[in-house]
Amino acid sequence: MSNNVTLARTGDPAELDRFREVQRLSYECAADVAAGLEPGVTEREACRRMRRWLRGRGVDDWLHTPFAWFGDRTAFRGFRVPTQFLPSHRRLEEGMPYILDMAPVKRGHSADIGYGGVLGENRVWDRVDADLAAYRTLILDLVRERRTFAAIYAEVDALIERQGYDNRHRKYPGRVIGHQVGIIGGPLPKGVGFPFGVRFLQTIGRELVKERLEGRSPLWNGAKQSAHPPTPGLWAVEPHIAFRGVGVKFEEILVVTEDDAYWLDDDLPHVRRWSGRK
Repeated sequence: MSNNVTLARTGDPAELDRFREVQRLSYECAADVAAGLEPGVTEREACRRMRRWLRGRGVDDWLHTPFAWFGDRTAFRGFRVPTQFLPSHRRLEEGMPYILDMAPVKRGHSADIGYGGVLGENRVWDRVDADLAAYRTLILDLVRERRTFAAIYAEVDALIERQGYDNRHRKYPGRVIGHQVGIIGGPLPKGVGFPFGVRFLQTIGRELVKERLEGRSPLWNGAKQSAHPPTPGLWAVEPHIAFRGVGVKFEEILVVTEDDAYWLDDDLPHVRRWSGRK
């Protein structure tokens, strides 16, 4: 990629360990902040807690600063413009679902995670979350089969329809279900063009041009630019589904090699939760 980002060397265990460390740090942050959520807390306050937690543990840059969505905002209901994704004054209430999403950079290594939960009990959330587990298996299997990214996107859509849910990742900028991550560096100063890191913004702009010339894209969606076999590297994958006002997602790093693929880490909160249900 450009001189501001370096693709991860998927054959280098030490390098993958550094990405795994940042991903685990992100999930630890999400779990700690989620444990302290109480009725009345706003999305903005939850995001301040995440930023403070991560800064205190060595995070020095961002792919994007933390997001929090409460209630029907987890399903992106009524979202029509990008600013609606930003943390709001929505207050958490008993029985409400929430999603915490963050993409920190620590010493150049990045992660992008999504953590879902509910304050108290919500049977609809339990059911949607249980069904979300199938997407982790489906996506990995199809990447290993070397299906095109666009074809995998279509298969995910088909599963969403069979389950009776709504596709919510199509609401993200670029309608993405995933994007490449790498080592962020270079001469640009660290900073935020809210909510994205300045260096990440410059990088993704350059890579969109470069990859398009090669018939690929650093963004994974259902468009023709994604109608190619999986590109080796690290991909933050984020299937997001919803039923009415309840949205649930996970986001974690998928390692794609020339001839295989695997999730960077299987010891994550949503994986443990799904295994416990079984």
